[in-house]
Amino acid sequence: LEIQEIKTVPYTPISHPLVERLIGTIRRELLDQTFFWNANDLQKKLIAFQTYYNEQRAHMGINEVTPRQMGGVNQNCVAKIDSYCWKSHCRGLF
Repeated sequence: LEIQEIKTVPYTPISHPLVERLIGTIRRELLDQTFFWNANDLQKKLIAFQTYYNEQRAHMGINEVTPRQMGGVNQNCVAKIDSYCWKSHCRGLF
């Protein structure tokens, strides 16, 4: 396949800046503020954070636009009041 391995210096954020930025963002905005019970719970919360990060969170680096909007998907949704209903959370406790 003619693939060459690129060696990087361990524990050096400069070698992989995009990955380090992503890990830092996930740690600061999610993991430092959220409890999780097990691996399945953590995976669900990471998927929810991914949706929030890509579809709802405005990014300063791209002029307060979400990555989904930057990719060409417009999400101007209007809430429909006539189809509103209560949702229970935590097995009906809330």
